[in-house]
Amino acid sequence: MNSFPLISFLTILPALGTVFLWSRGRHMSAHGVQRTGYLFSGLSFLVVAILGLQFDTSSGELQAVERYDWIPTLGVEYAVGIDGLSLLMIGLTALLVPMSLRAADPTCARPHHFVALVLLLQTGLIGTFTTLNFFHWFLFWEISLIPAFFLIWTWGGPNRRSAALQFFVYTFVGSIGLLLAFLGLFAATGTFDFATLAEQARDGSLMSSLASNLAWADIPIRWIGLILFALAFLGVAVKVPLYPFHTWLPTTYSEAPTAVTILLTGLMSKMGVYALLRLIVPIFRDQMLLVATPLLFLAVLTIVLSAFAAYRQEDLKRVFAYSSINHLGYCFLGVFALVSGSAFDSSWNAEAAAAVNGVVLQMFNHGIVAGFIFYLVGRLEQRSQGVRGINDFGGLRERAPQFATALGVALFASLGLPGLNAFIGEFLIFKGAFALVKWAPAIATLGLLITAVFLLGVIQKVLTGPLNPKWQDFPDLNSGERSIVAPCLVIMLLVGLFPQLLIRFFNASTLRYLAQLGGLE
Repeated sequence: MNSFPLISFLTILPALGTVFLWSRGRHMSAHGVQRTGYLFSGLSFLVVAILGLQFDTSSGELQAVERYDWIPTLGVEYAVGIDGLSLLMIGLTALLVPMSLRAADPTCARPHHFVALVLLLQTGLIGTFTTLNFFHWFLFWEISLIPAFFLIWTWGGPNRRSAALQFFVYTFVGSIGLLLAFLGLFAATGTFDFATLAEQARDGSLMSSLASNLAWADIPIRWIGLILFALAFLGVAVKVPLYPFHTWLPTTYSEAPTAVTILLTGLMSKMGVYALLRLIVPIFRDQMLLVATPLLFLAVLTIVLSAFAAYRQEDLKRVFAYSSINHLGYCFLGVFALVSGSAFDSSWNAEAAAAVNGVVLQMFNHGIVAGFIFYLVGRLEQRSQGVRGINDFGGLRERAPQFATALGVALFASLGLPGLNAFIGEFLIFKGAFALVKWAPAIATLGLLITAVFLLGVIQKVLTGPLNPKWQDFPDLNSGERSIVAPCLVIMLLVGLFPQLLIRFFNASTLRYLAQLGGLE
């Protein structure tokens, strides 16, 4: 346990920026507001770096743990800590928030409110990735929803209000499902602690508690467990999202300002995958096993149908919105394949470790690549005064070679080109999934093919070919934009060539996670 509460300090730091900007921001210039946002997000990055330097990569145990009694009568603690998965997610948050602020329009109305809401969203994200108790965790899960709603509602596109309402309703309904499920678990067990609930699920006492305390109208206890799982899973399925709960996402991504879209695709979608790994699988693995085939079927549909949908789009933001659904579908595939096996043995351990490591890498890599692509699409939209049709450009590499190179590398990374970061995560997911359940990843490879088709189509129609005379004076990247582009390209290349740079932080946590599920006895 640290003598200084680093995680609590990291969580509250962006919120302090929010309070400062709400109280003093109206008296500051737009650039002063943006610099303040950089200051607080930069300090957050520094704290994450300190946590990373102190992190013991050989241990899968929770580290930097802080526990204090909060509401003892409800068994609620203030409990935070990090393992490899948490560290990677708060690291991703520390990287993408400054990118989001750089993508924001400094001339927008009430910039101090915009930046303050972004920092509040950062607090919600950090809390979600570090909290160990559902009551506490759910507060941060919901806190992140509020600033995202107002950012879309106030600064989005022409249809921003309908998009914001759709986003809010879908995600709030999912949150209600999560809340009801865990209230049911609390009524049966008297605890909100994730580790305690997972241990009770593993040793079978959770089902006994459900039978003793939640039996109702002669409903079989097996069905009560499935109902609780369905409610909890709804929140995750909407957040990521999983087909058919995805319909809010394309409109929301296309109407949100670019800075917010970066946060939605790079971080908020990862909250759902994180909850799936941290909450749903350890507590509801037996229920997931009962419906493993339908879940795998939905994962395959998410991958393939979203790739087809992306291929049919003409708006670049909608292309990459559907592409985001497609790539996150691989995370569902890896997790559902993990729980599909009925026996734990040495083979399961090895392949399950590959699948989980692949999912964790995919979360990080997709966050970097998708956030970077939306950043570049935002720069394209800004230079073209709002034009973002895939057929409205052509030959941009002639006028803006640096921009074209950056977008081309990002698109090839999204495609899964070996040597770039997204390849290794997808490779590990398919390696593990093929060994655990063959039919689902076999069909899902169709999504890889379609992804290659539409991403190469974007390169062909936007970057290559004859230059559209309309863009004869299209400017290349400026120095401020290069300050964002260069680190992203370096990360994509380094992780692609040396994935162990990241894997070493969470591999021990993965092995401990699998042991807690029942393997590696």
